[in-house]
Amino acid sequence: MSTSTLSAGEKSDRAPEQRARFADLIAAEWIKVRSLRSTYWVLGLSALAAIAINVNAVHSDLLYIGRPQPDGSPPVKYDPLWHGLNIIAADLMTLAAASFGAITVFGEYATGMIRTTFAAVPDRRAVITAKVALVTAITLVLGAIVSTTSFFVTNAMLAPHHVGLSIHDPGCARAVVAYALIVPVCALIGMALGTVLRHATASITAVVGKLFILPLLFGGDRYKLFKEIGNYLPLNAESRLTLNPHGQAHLGRYPATITGSWIALAAWALASVIVAVVVVRRRDV
Repeated sequence: MSTSTLSAGEKSDRAPEQRARFADLIAAEWIKVRSLRSTYWVLGLSALAAIAINVNAVHSDLLYIGRPQPDGSPPVKYDPLWHGLNIIAADLMTLAAASFGAITVFGEYATGMIRTTFAAVPDRRAVITAKVALVTAITLVLGAIVSTTSFFVTNAMLAPHHVGLSIHDPGCARAVVAYALIVPVCALIGMALGTVLRHATASITAVVGKLFILPLLFGGDRYKLFKEIGNYLPLNAESRLTLNPHGQAHLGRYPATITGSWIALAAWALASVIVAVVVVRRRDV
């Protein structure tokens, strides 16, 4: 039996293995998302429900706008931003987005598909970066649709009552942008939790606890430190940014600043991406 070796300068017939391009990784992640019909049904229905909640909130108030209060006092000044971009719809959309972000990670670990993914693409950082990019893009589009549709539809409904707002009015553009951005921010938080916990029940429980239960522990005006921590939790920062500067809402003691709230949203998104990338790279499958 003889063996043959390649002499110096002689080329091998085997073509060099090509690394997957980032566009290919995005396409692969899109196929995974698209193959799970429940995910885009949940996201789509959540977006429609959020818009319906905002529209219904304003529609229910139309009969009472401008009317005196039951005790005969003058009518309360109506706040289109508080009603048209309300917190209930935001909570619904952010919960759906965070759950979607979590399932894109723990879903692969639960089925074992993550092993196939890393066998095909050993560069784990590239894989998780592609996931982050796709989840961010999908949820940003959904957030923008919910935010802009809710704002323009509700204010068109209020225009005949002379209380509607324009996107050029103070605070309106900021509110629309913040209402849209909170959706991808929460989706990234869900991804980070899904990456760390890798379990469906634990991840969703952590999402609910972090987004909705934790703020309850840092509310009130009694303790300055607690209030300041609570100001920079994701949904609290979003609420501050969507606040009408000419509305009658009371900020209480130790209110958050506009700049600080923007920084908080950016910091939550960046920290979530870092956690997801570091954990996936360092932990075994």
